[in-house]
Amino acid sequence: MENISWAVVSLVLCVAIGFVSPADPGAPLIFIFGDSTADVGTNNFLPTSMARADFPHNGIDFPSSEPTGRFSNGLNSADFLSMTFGLKRSPPPFFSLNATYLSNKTFGGVNFASGGSGLFDITGKKSVLALMKYGMPKKTQFDASSVSQKNVVPLAEQIQQFSTVKCNLTAIKGGRRVTERSLFFISVGSNDLFGYYHSNSSIPKEEFLSSLLLAYENHLKGLIDLGARKFGIISVAPIGCCPSQRVHNASGGCLEDLNDLAVTFHSRLDALMSKLSSEYKDVKYALGNAFEMTINVIRNPLPFNFTQVEAACCGAGKLNGESFCSPNATLCLNRDNYLFWDLFHPTQAASKLAAVTLFNGGPQFVTPINFAQLAMA
Repeated sequence: MENISWAVVSLVLCVAIGFVSPADPGAPLIFIFGDSTADVGTNNFLPTSMARADFPHNGIDFPSSEPTGRFSNGLNSADFLSMTFGLKRSPPPFFSLNATYLSNKTFGGVNFASGGSGLFDITGKKSVLALMKYGMPKKTQFDASSVSQKNVVPLAEQIQQFSTVKCNLTAIKGGRRVTERSLFFISVGSNDLFGYYHSNSSIPKEEFLSSLLLAYENHLKGLIDLGARKFGIISVAPIGCCPSQRVHNASGGCLEDLNDLAVTFHSRLDALMSKLSSEYKDVKYALGNAFEMTINVIRNPLPFNFTQVEAACCGAGKLNGESFCSPNATLCLNRDNYLFWDLFHPTQAASKLAAVTLFNGGPQFVTPINFAQLAMA
């Protein structure tokens, strides 16, 4: 499947998806969009992509220690959230769908998330350029000219892919009936903020954020036009506290200016979701405050069984934050006690905690309702 085109996948779906239906007619379908925080293997199908994790030590705690493309030692938040709604783990990536899979498995949704993607289309290319300085395992190295090739699937294209899936669901179930009971999870924005912060752009912060939230609004309206009505939104965590960012601070502390961007992004996103739910009376949403959820753990880790919240479990250099997790990287033994798996991403243990909080957390962390209440709304 690595070289199969998106057009061919679309054709296969149009032919094949009519033979499947959800196992439980009352269960929600789950559609997941976003970046590497939710990617379960999308970028494995992009041969030139540098934003990949289909190599050790990634997946060391996954069944059979299999590197699946998740930026994790095991499962990620997309998996754990899906499990709370009765699935075995996250729905499969869009590019993995084929006639054999669809005719032999029950259809519970699709994961479109792609590592390195953002709200802006250009963010993917910037992410790949930024990744080059951290070094990658041999199988993903390529020269700079490859940046013009397919490296990530931007959010706009992820929504186009959903449109293809939706057209097939409409044929067998009635599109409105299907989308009304579907949940749409979105975890995106970190890469856009990283790109802006490290570019030393002359664009004022407020102007950049206004453009970013306008892009988010347009993406959400695109999904609404396709029938989406229930949104589980995950905002940006305190990315200034990632090991890769702490290494830029002589004291090893968080980059507070970058964290401030994340806080303001959440505030703007909160206002946007409130606005959209007023404009579209049948739209419901749960907004997860990833910043508060994570900073709460960083400031008080022991009750959550974390003993290391600054360094990465897998990596190299200061705080294991100067290189990606690779087969030759330094690997910690007590992975369940680490907040960060690699220089950017959470461990399986941290992802599970996040999913549980999103599912049944209180208004400090999820507003105006949590994800469990969203499903019932």
